[in-house]
Amino acid sequence: MEAHHQAFDFWCLTNIEETSLLKHAAKLEQVRDMLMKIDQDSLRSLELVDTIQRLGLCYHFKHEIEAILHRQHLAHTSNHCATLFEASLRFRLLRQHGCRVVADDFLGQFLRDGELKFGLVSETRGLMAMQEASHLNTGGEEILHEAARFSSCCLNNKAMIDCVDARVVKYCLSYPQHKTVAVFAAKNYLQFVNDENHHALRELAEFEFAYIDSLHKHEILRVVEWWKGLRVSEELKSSRNQPLKWHVWSMAILRDPSWSKHRIMLTKPISLVYVVDDVFDLYGTIQDLTHFTQAVKGWDSCASNELPSYMKTCFNAIYDTTNEISSFIYREHGWNPINFLKEEWGSLMDAFLVEAKWLRSGELVEAEKYLKNGVISTGVPMVLSHLFFLMGNPPTNQTQLLLNDPHGLTHSVAKLLRLLDDLEDEEEEEYDGSYVECYMKEGKVESREGAREHVMKMVSATWENINKHMYGFSSATHFSPCFTRACLNAARMVPAMYSYDKDHRLLLSTVAKSLLC
Repeated sequence: MEAHHQAFDFWCLTNIEETSLLKHAAKLEQVRDMLMKIDQDSLRSLELVDTIQRLGLCYHFKHEIEAILHRQHLAHTSNHCATLFEASLRFRLLRQHGCRVVADDFLGQFLRDGELKFGLVSETRGLMAMQEASHLNTGGEEILHEAARFSSCCLNNKAMIDCVDARVVKYCLSYPQHKTVAVFAAKNYLQFVNDENHHALRELAEFEFAYIDSLHKHEILRVVEWWKGLRVSEELKSSRNQPLKWHVWSMAILRDPSWSKHRIMLTKPISLVYVVDDVFDLYGTIQDLTHFTQAVKGWDSCASNELPSYMKTCFNAIYDTTNEISSFIYREHGWNPINFLKEEWGSLMDAFLVEAKWLRSGELVEAEKYLKNGVISTGVPMVLSHLFFLMGNPPTNQTQLLLNDPHGLTHSVAKLLRLLDDLEDEEEEEYDGSYVECYMKEGKVESREGAREHVMKMVSATWENINKHMYGFSSATHFSPCFTRACLNAARMVPAMYSYDKDHRLLLSTVAKSLLC
């Protein structure tokens, strides 16, 4: 009911013509009819589900997609796939939608003694599907490591790829479906949806892109209005002033249009993380930063009166915004998480203060000690705690243990950000603390390149841990499917924000600019 209500608000808000609304409804029914009538056991049904998923339209067709994948799961137990493409695609879609499937059961017949069976190295489409499937490794799945190695080797060998496939292959290698946010990649992917059978789907996607862009532009206006009202940028002239960039995080994390109000709310703590980070890096003395930390941890507005003016402004922004969000959650869901959120802010401030002391002293601590603190100082655990409650999850005795598990889902997303952010700083020579530096100091590698390779292995292992929690292979995961998907989207957003990969930066820049048009 809530989703329908918010969708109605959106249509009224954007003044979309009634004829366009009718056309949109007709296209929805046309695609739904396709899903209902297609042979659910067929390869075509898998391809249709994959296309819908890549275009970010799954939320319209949840029941129809579940029915198809249920039949596909049953079919696999009695009828193994005939081609590498079908096996890889079926495995990926089933795992992504919550089926506890084993990679060996799908890909084992195509891999022999660690090598692809003869002839498969020239099956470009199958190799791309295998490459996509390999990104869903939950750790310890050697067959998916083999699939990744061999498919990548073959796809990067230009002699094996004809010119017709080159553009598609590059897209597959640059933007794996599992690790790319749909809201970013969908428009690029649309160029590959040229099949006449998908004409209705293409038209629906184009309408959706315009509809969601319009909604996001409205949200950004609200965020900018809030941001200007804080007057933080007036106090902190050298601080980052990027509300559009900060809202892109929320757009990526919460894709469904029905989450519009929640996206606006989520952008607020995201924005404040960047602000407080700049306060600790660019402005405060250790003495003032210590008092600032104590004021936030004490949640005492009177204590903030003793702070410098810019710190008092920041404190008020944190205090007022957190109370605003808590009141919103109480109105929406009937419980107030203010006590939990105060603790999360206190943990973040402690982590920032520890880093500030390290940096000002020039101390290089042990790599693991640096990383443990650095996971908290990303702000990700604090932001995802806000998200947890915004999405309607109640505070329980287990909440704090789940959200603050150092090996859990939220901290794994934070670890991914910390590692890639540090690699980015190394690339751009903007040193403000680095896991690479700390690791090199321990003498476990002989070169900076060796340290970077070690970090990239850690990144891969962190992705595997995220997958383990995402797909139910960890007994410690008790989050709702909705929240775990949002955490996965946050992880997908990290490479776009922090990777030194120029393609990812271009993708993010293009999306941001489109929202200003």
